[in-house]
Amino acid sequence: MQLHQETEIQKFNRLYKEQDDLYHDIALYAGMSDSACSILYAICVLGDGCLQRDICREAFTSKQTINSSVRNLEKKGILYLEKGTGRDKKIFLTEKGRQFVKEKIRPVIELENDSLLGMEPDEREMFIRLYEKYVENFRRGVKKMVGEQNG
Repeated sequence: MQLHQETEIQKFNRLYKEQDDLYHDIALYAGMSDSACSILYAICVLGDGCLQRDICREAFTSKQTINSSVRNLEKKGILYLEKGTGRDKKIFLTEKGRQFVKEKIRPVIELENDSLLGMEPDEREMFIRLYEKYVENFRRGVKKMVGEQNG
C-alpha cells in the first residue's frame, strides 16, 4: 500500500513540476522573469489600479519579490505606481504594458481556459473539488507540522 501511495505522489509532483516548468517557459517566451509574469497576470485578473498586497495574495509571492519585480517593470515602462490610501500603492499598466499584456499574458489566460474547457463539465468540477481537498489536507498537515516545531 505504501509503495502505491509513493508512486501516486511522485506522479502528482512530476505533473505539478511540469506545469510550473511550462509557466517558466511562458515567462522566457515573454522575455520576463517568472515573478514579472505573475504580476502582469495578477493585474489582468485584479484589474488596473490593484494594490501591491493584492498581487502578493493573487500570485502567492512574497512582498519583497513582488516589490522588486514591480520596480523592474516600472523601470521598463510596463507599469507605474500611484499613491493609494496610507502606505498602499496602486499599480497601473502603461500603454506599453497594456500592449505587452495583450500580446503575451492574455493568450496564457485563454490557453488556461481552453485547457480546462477541454474537460467535460463534471470532470472540471471534480478536478477542482479534488484539488481543493488535496490542498486543504496538505495545509492542515503543514500547520500541524509547523505548529509542532514552534510549540
